Amino acid sequence: MKCLKITALNLDIIWKDKMANFNTLEKELENSSAEIFLLPEMFSTGFSMEPEEIADRNEESLSWLKKYSKARNTAICGSASIAENGKYHNRLYFVTPDGENAHYDKRHLFSYSGEDKVYSPGNERIIVDLKGWKILLQVCYDLRFPVFVRNNGDYDAIFYVANWPETRIDAWKTLLKARAIENQCYVFGVNRIGTDGNNLHYPESTYCFFADGSVVSEVDGNIVSAEFDREKLSEFRKRFRFLDDRDEFEIKY
Repeated sequence: MKCLKITALNLDIIWKDKMANFNTLEKELENSSAEIFLLPEMFSTGFSMEPEEIADRNEESLSWLKKYSKARNTAICGSASIAENGKYHNRLYFVTPDGENAHYDKRHLFSYSGEDKVYSPGNERIIVDLKGWKILLQVCYDLRFPVFVRNNGDYDAIFYVANWPETRIDAWKTLLKARAIENQCYVFGVNRIGTDGNNLHYPESTYCFFADGSVVSEVDGNIVSAEFDREKLSEFRKRFRFLDDRDEFEIKY
């Protein structure tokens, strides 16, 4: 597919209330369209270090994503706290209308908040394919670790879903832009808005960057949209063949 439209939602997540958030999402996205809807980190509960209270045990968030994806005939992507095999994960789902889904468990856990004490890290690098577009899935704190996402010529875009607070918002925007430039790809980062249950504030800060570092997203209320252009990306990579000069390395888990 030559072009791919992505629509992200600046969601003021209702603290630890899944049904309220599902209802809000349906209302907020009602008049939007896209090949992919992109939601913030832990979209159904907010970023909580109390997984014993909020974690999905019966695939509540995944079930809603599947239902919504089928109803709207579009892919949808967002993370949730889940319980599995006696462990908790911050899991990013990518769901398509046919009911298929892939997931990425957050690799880099935010030790500053104690996430590493209650959640278990993932150990896989996950790339999904939609209509010929290859997209690397990442969650929030992963943004600070460029080695893990280094483009080996195996993806066209990166999705970052986040709850990244106002106190560090300059780092969020700067690093999103850097990841786009160094990996010669589209980078779409969706952040929540509002104030969470820990009294942390989140300003509107959802962006999509092109491979040259320019912002290519447009904001309309709580909706942020961008279009991935295959020809534009290919031409840029052919003109500036920086990825050909990348270092070779192996990541150990």
